[in-house]
Amino acid sequence: MAMPTFTMRQLLEAGVHFGHNTRRWNPKMAPFLFGSRNGIHIIDLGQTAPMLGRAMEAVRDVVANGGRVLFVGTKRQAQAKVAEAAKNCGQYYVNHRWLGGMMTNWNTISGSIKRLRELDKSLSDESKIQGLTKKELLQLTRERDKLEQALGGIKDMGGLPDIMFVIDTNKEDIAIAEANKLGIPVVAILDSNSDPKGVDYPIPGNDDALRAIGTYCDLIAGSVLDGIQAEVVKSGGDLGEAEAPIAEELPAAAEAGAAEAGAE
Repeated sequence: MAMPTFTMRQLLEAGVHFGHNTRRWNPKMAPFLFGSRNGIHIIDLGQTAPMLGRAMEAVRDVVANGGRVLFVGTKRQAQAKVAEAAKNCGQYYVNHRWLGGMMTNWNTISGSIKRLRELDKSLSDESKIQGLTKKELLQLTRERDKLEQALGGIKDMGGLPDIMFVIDTNKEDIAIAEANKLGIPVVAILDSNSDPKGVDYPIPGNDDALRAIGTYCDLIAGSVLDGIQAEVVKSGGDLGEAEAPIAEELPAAAEAGAAEAGAE
């Protein structure tokens, strides 16, 4: 699989250029803004395109060297797409509330992941379930579901990620701060109200529109898949043996999703 590509038209159709109301902006984003229209800031796609390309290359290179990618998007619009994209490329995600210390206190998080695995095992064992009262079963099921919601996307990560991809830097400021503290590179979407501080690979663009979020996620996932292929080829292995699913149609899906944005 080759690196996914995109066009300026795709970005326009996905609404990537639409920022927030001019009253809701961060002056630090001024260099990335083209101007305003009807009280809405317009993001300069002439800068977005090459910066998105650099971010995709950074993700690909990390994966090609055996690294792990963590997708982070806990806002309502991003939750489903972040999980879908991460799963499609065999990576990891956090799409509900970011728990403080999720990266900086990894030992504690690992303990919670261990507990989640124990609950999964117990609740799938009929002999153990039969020995529980309805109340006990309900309590264990609720505990498992709560842990799954918070940690399900990282339970197989096996350690800290090597690069983090973030939707909405304002909402995920704690995640970015933890990544910065640990020296984990951050790729992030920067809307007109965002703070670019702490972001290694900024991508100026709308972080609210479903089509825009879908476009970013598909392109990053495609970059991961290309990195996986590069790693397998470099190691002399068979691409068919790669652990992550290789979604050959992903670039086409990204184009289709972007084209639908014109209908909004």
